[in-house]
Amino acid sequence: MTDSKYRILFAEDDVSLRSIISAFLTTNGFEVDQVGNGDDACSLVMKNRYDAIILDIMMPGKDGREVCKFIRTRYDVPVIFLTALISENNIIEGYEIGADEYLTKPYSAKLLLAKVNALINRYRGLLVKDGRIVIDEIVIEPARKQVSVDGKNIVLSPKEYDLLMYFAENKEQILSRDRILDAVWGQDFAGYDRAVDTYIKKLRASLGDASYHIETVIKSGYIWKNKA
Repeated sequence: MTDSKYRILFAEDDVSLRSIISAFLTTNGFEVDQVGNGDDACSLVMKNRYDAIILDIMMPGKDGREVCKFIRTRYDVPVIFLTALISENNIIEGYEIGADEYLTKPYSAKLLLAKVNALINRYRGLLVKDGRIVIDEIVIEPARKQVSVDGKNIVLSPKEYDLLMYFAENKEQILSRDRILDAVWGQDFAGYDRAVDTYIKKLRASLGDASYHIETVIKSGYIWKNKA
């Protein structure tokens, strides 16, 4: 019952470079989908959700700029440009299109890894105010493990609370039952994955009107959705 922590799309037409960087990212715990052109990148963006996307700019088919624009019409995800285009105008254009980072070739694989981790952490970071985690109408006070919805305190069991925190930390990401079991119950848990369904049902009941955040993804698991 193991899942990669994060999934990355890497689009680069240089086969050797793509192979080296993909292997490095995989070694560091990422699941990497790699493609050699922009058209294939767009196809995968339509099929999958990624935690970060790395794009070469000069690629066959759609170039990196076109792919980035396409991504921005679909969902919010960290995008890093890797390119030999080093002029100030190129860099400014990259940021204006929607890139979060712009690394010029040659670059360090370790630096790329640091950029990817930092961006994912920033995108998945929780909004914290005065020690409280605020998720739309839900407020979590970790110090006291207290939760309120629309200003009214609700009582959660320890496992419900752990589930809520796990969803909050992995919002907008499809989570399989196995992945939830490993994270919330631990890999040594000897029970069945239906325990997840049971406790999610309880958590939904406890959240009341805010239960809409937890959506069932048929044959895949669950996903936490914030307000549109």
